[in-house]
Amino acid sequence: MNITPQDFDFVRKLVCDQAGIILDPGKEYLVESRLVPLVKQRGLASLELLVADLRRADLNLRRNVVEALTTNETTFFRDSAPFENLRKHIVPELMASRAATRKLRFWYGASSTGQEPYSVVMLLQEHFPELSTWDVTHYATDLNLEVLQRARDGKYNQTEINRGLPIAYLLKYFDQHGLEWTLKPAIRSRVTFEPINLVKPWPALPAFDVVMLRNVMIYFDVESKKQILGKIRRLMQPDGFLFLGGAESTMGLDDGFVRAQFERSSCYRRTEPSVAMAVKGAA
Repeated sequence: MNITPQDFDFVRKLVCDQAGIILDPGKEYLVESRLVPLVKQRGLASLELLVADLRRADLNLRRNVVEALTTNETTFFRDSAPFENLRKHIVPELMASRAATRKLRFWYGASSTGQEPYSVVMLLQEHFPELSTWDVTHYATDLNLEVLQRARDGKYNQTEINRGLPIAYLLKYFDQHGLEWTLKPAIRSRVTFEPINLVKPWPALPAFDVVMLRNVMIYFDVESKKQILGKIRRLMQPDGFLFLGGAESTMGLDDGFVRAQFERSSCYRRTEPSVAMAVKGAA
């Protein structure tokens, strides 16, 4: 099925408005491949008819289209260096500075099917057992309701398991059910998954010690990136850490961050010393 230039223009404007995702000309093939399953699911004969329903402001369909065009690529312990930095440097530093309050707050802003937050939970369980007596929050968000439910279920097929998960973690933290592996409840219960669209108003959020927003900013336009980084900066604790993807940077977008370099990778810290404040209904 092919999409007409007029329909492609409508879809890319819709996705940009709803999710801040940029679909440049030449990405027609991507739209076609992602939307054909929706065409078949709705029993339609063509992409043209699907877009016609979109133009009639079918809200459920609009959500389905945005979710279909959202990239949800993720793996356990993806790009291992950030997790090494957490283990060797960042968590020990935060534990020392939070010894009085014994609280840590993690936010995973594009959590997809949950491998990233669950990787951090397992890492902390393995290397920092003393945190079992701390108040540690893992807050994971995504705009895709389907992947959020998959993340809550904590069920992964063998291909997903094979991508980055150490065998020792598999044997210790998962149960096998047929062709699927399910995270044990003790791990799943530590992560709260909620929907947040990063380019729309956010709910009230607390100040975070670690924010992981990796490999999602590359899909946004410059103005959306600036707005998101500004809101994250105001949410972070003064000595907190922000992780972006390897191809992402705050440079030229927000001068309130400075790069913190470690052995194999880097992250970002706030430059100003003011106390982080919760964002309440920020636009």
